[in-house]
Amino acid sequence: MSSPLNVSYRRWRLQIFSVTWLAYAAFYLTRKAFSAAKNELKQPEVMGLTKAQMSAMDGAYSAGYALGQFLWGTLGDRFGARRVVLIGMMASIVTSVLMGLSNTALLIGVFFTAQGIWQASGWAPLNKNMGEFFSQKERGTIMGFWCTNYAIGGFIATIIASYVAKHYGWRNAFVLPGLLLLGVWILFYFFQRNRPEDVGLPSIEEYQGNPGLATSALAAGTPATASGSSAPLTNSSSDSTSETHSTWNVILDVLRNRMVWILALSYFLIKPTRYLLLFWSPVYISERLGTNTADSGFLSSLFDLAGPIGTLLGGFLSDRVFGSKRMPVAVLALGLLAVLMIAFPFMPVSHWMMGAGMFTMGFLVFIPDSLISSAAAIDFGTKRGSSTANGLINGCGSIGQMLGVTLPGVAEQMVGKGQDIWLSIFVGLGISLALAALLLAPQWHRLPPKPQP
Repeated sequence: MSSPLNVSYRRWRLQIFSVTWLAYAAFYLTRKAFSAAKNELKQPEVMGLTKAQMSAMDGAYSAGYALGQFLWGTLGDRFGARRVVLIGMMASIVTSVLMGLSNTALLIGVFFTAQGIWQASGWAPLNKNMGEFFSQKERGTIMGFWCTNYAIGGFIATIIASYVAKHYGWRNAFVLPGLLLLGVWILFYFFQRNRPEDVGLPSIEEYQGNPGLATSALAAGTPATASGSSAPLTNSSSDSTSETHSTWNVILDVLRNRMVWILALSYFLIKPTRYLLLFWSPVYISERLGTNTADSGFLSSLFDLAGPIGTLLGGFLSDRVFGSKRMPVAVLALGLLAVLMIAFPFMPVSHWMMGAGMFTMGFLVFIPDSLISSAAAIDFGTKRGSSTANGLINGCGSIGQMLGVTLPGVAEQMVGKGQDIWLSIFVGLGISLALAALLLAPQWHRLPPKPQP
């Protein structure tokens, strides 16, 4: 028979998982609106935006996103996920509506750059939120499920924004997704809490490591209501001052953590591959196979389809096979992917082989991507410093993302047009992935310090 503690903890863990998963997936509603509106905005009778202008806007967005990762990650540890996400999400909603009301390319570019900053408020603080409710030994598996949010969220957001842009005009492709995100903002406000202690529950370490102590803590806490609106535990003024000082110490400890910087550098080397394939695989497929837009899009979508499978299996293996060690799974996936990336341009491919190749690349790249940017960041950044660690790691990854999406243009200028462009890109990305694997390999047996109750 389940105790009241177990019932309450299970409900809150399910509630936090659901509301944080939904929150990050919903961020894509306003993130993908510009992509869906591009085909309308480039029409001369609408705004006549050129590819160069839209590429510059994409680059400015990525720069804002990278800057935001560093900023919001630290603020997430200082002020908690709740404040940061509610502020960032509301700013994203307002900015999306303003983009829909804009009449010049300059305004759209400025607002889209700001959108990048607001979008970055989601990942690091929400990862910290999950780390408060789920322990290290289960984190790989749980975060593998949780990380499906950005693949599924992007897929659904693209469908919604594209449908709205086609049937109701490009302006509504910004406004209506913003209104949908407002609904998620309201759900997040009512159902999210930063940590178990805020609803009268013991910490996750106490709950899983010392049931007797946890039961006492629950009895002493404030019972949570069904809506999750219990009063947080109170602190004296001196306790609050001490906590503020302690928070800044935690942030500084993260910035001095060598393992966090290793993860950040490896993520910088990995993310160009994911975003190059995400943004440019339809073009690559069309140029290599001579396929039309629809067939190229379908084959490239297999890359996205493999993403959730990779995150789930990678997290499961890291917990169940390697005892919550994240590096073995990441290194193995990176090594296999590096070989495939270097060999793929030399392989004769048919339609089905191209589809299989895209699926395999997506499967392999999402394994280290999700482990490093989520579970490992929480592990080695520690539960208290996980938002700062996530922001630092993902900020460095976002710089790599900027490089990845500009590679085709740079390669074209350097080697000219033709298949030599893709040969140089794939070989270069393969070398980058191999370097990431070599960087992480010495950390094969590395585990973070045991968390304290």
